[in-house]
Amino acid sequence: MLQRFNKRMGMCLPCLGGAADDVIVTPDPETRRQQLAEAAEKRQKDTAYRGIKNPEAVERKRKKQEEIEKQEMTSSVSGGGGGLKWQVG
Repeated sequence: MLQRFNKRMGMCLPCLGGAADDVIVTPDPETRRQQLAEAAEKRQKDTAYRGIKNPEAVERKRKKQEEIEKQEMTSSVSGGGGGLKWQVG
């Protein structure tokens, strides 16, 4: 039985000789941090647009709405009237 066991182990040892070629080198901490940040950003984006068929269109509409709100804020500040118009008639 001992000889059989040794033969089996001898058959497996050459397989382990190539294991050094399969070693995965881990990137340096800065590269790893960047990869993790990109992955987190991708997960956030996927979560934010879950169930939306066309996220680009939603983003365009959001930006357009922000521009409209910004224009309203600048016009109300420059007008100074608070947005109400008085008519004397």
